[in-house]
Amino acid sequence: PQSAIRNGKRPDWLRIKLQTGPEYQAVLGLTKTHKLNTVCEDARCPNIYECWNRKTATFMILGDICTRSCGFCSVKTGRPETWDTDEPRRVAEAIKTMGLKYAVITSVNRDELPLGGADIFADLIRRIHRDVPGCQVEVLTPDFRGVTEAIDLVVGAKPEVFAHNVETVSR
Repeated sequence: PQSAIRNGKRPDWLRIKLQTGPEYQAVLGLTKTHKLNTVCEDARCPNIYECWNRKTATFMILGDICTRSCGFCSVKTGRPETWDTDEPRRVAEAIKTMGLKYAVITSVNRDELPLGGADIFADLIRRIHRDVPGCQVEVLTPDFRGVTEAIDLVVGAKPEVFAHNVETVSR
């Protein structure tokens, strides 16, 4: 197997299969009609076909422009003009439409916002729990620049799983 990779031929298990069937199209349509961002699309995840064909997606809130420029990430970087206050409602509605029992939410970094968008995470978690009974929520938050008030706000909304996207190491 190693020699095959060195010769430019990838093993079958490493090849991405383009699968744009009805389930994939349904998720794509939902993200477009609800004007939602997913890390699947914006970060160019190679597993998008597999996940979307299972009707799962990782929703990315707070827009599609990140205030940081990590070398390993494909998400656009820059200075976002504003944030969409209706986004939590649309994400919760999409989760309900998809019939999800487990929703994963991540975000771009929004360092220009006082709490880095923690209030939006908290609002969305509460909306999902209210509007989609039984749906568990996993959040993959940015570091909020170490502001513990922001972390407390998200944890206080009671996501079932609180995780952190580790962008860099200390050095």
